[in-house]
Amino acid sequence: MALVGIIANPAASKDIRRLVAQGRVVPDWEKVNTIRRVLLGLQSVGVKSVLGMPDSSNLVRRASEDPNLSIDLEFLDMPSLNSEGDTVRAAASMAERGVDCLVTLGGDGTNRAAAVGCRTIPMVAISTGTNNVFPAMVEGTLAGLAAGLVAQGRLELSEVAVPSKIMNVYVDGELRDIALVDVALSKERFVATKAIWDIDTIFEVFLTRAEPASIGLSSIGARLQPVSLADEGGLRYSIAGPGEKASGSSTVIAPIAPGIIPAVVISSWQRMAEGERLVIEKRDCTVALDGERAFSVNRSQQLETEVRREGPLVIDVNLALTIAASQGLFNLAQGN
Repeated sequence: MALVGIIANPAASKDIRRLVAQGRVVPDWEKVNTIRRVLLGLQSVGVKSVLGMPDSSNLVRRASEDPNLSIDLEFLDMPSLNSEGDTVRAAASMAERGVDCLVTLGGDGTNRAAAVGCRTIPMVAISTGTNNVFPAMVEGTLAGLAAGLVAQGRLELSEVAVPSKIMNVYVDGELRDIALVDVALSKERFVATKAIWDIDTIFEVFLTRAEPASIGLSSIGARLQPVSLADEGGLRYSIAGPGEKASGSSTVIAPIAPGIIPAVVISSWQRMAEGERLVIEKRDCTVALDGERAFSVNRSQQLETEVRREGPLVIDVNLALTIAASQGLFNLAQGN
């Protein structure tokens, strides 16, 4: 029997960037409505079982309170600590339970945490965060339809999903963490509020994707050379500090946060080849993963980054529904 997992981050779109930029806030009631539409989409294509992550706002539980829903909803037996670790543990537990498709609601950080927990479950990632490159702005009903068809094996994964890329981060030769979109090095010494919003604190960035229509650090790279999800490798660029503009540098404008479009002086940049480790000059800094500062390193430690196509399979909802329609998967039998 097909089993679909749902991970919804109640904290997505509520970080400090709400105060320093013109970012949207996705309230809990809208997240609940989106999840409800996902459940209705799943139910309409025959999915009967859903496994949810418990969360501090009870988003999935509230979404299930609808007289039109008869789906069997179960929750993971785990505490809700309102931290990134909830998503990591939930994704790992869902893999152990044999979840066939995972639906996430959040931003790049939420999906990074899910990928840390498990990379083997195909994902439908719905954007409800801030600077989102990995998840898509997709209507919940359509996400549920696509996820349900994939979970039941009625669509070939090779036809409707693309394996995503990850950026491995090594400290002294040991894998420390991963990012799905960007790794940024900040001059600040402490993690503090986590969210990256001041471009003046950043001096180097490594990207798996650099797409012109994105918002965030990825958009700066896209002004240098676009790199899509389908393209191999990634891109690295260095930002000149105040008064550091040198010969050969270039200046671009890019939306680093909603409504914030600064001029950024790029001192150097290069494409990153698949599987090639780049050694980073030693210095005291913090490392941000997908828009949030994660850990600090000092000048005695050696940082390295490497892009690989080893991320989770991402389902293209539009493509999945187009193929499903062409195969008659939405046609009811005579007399129904």
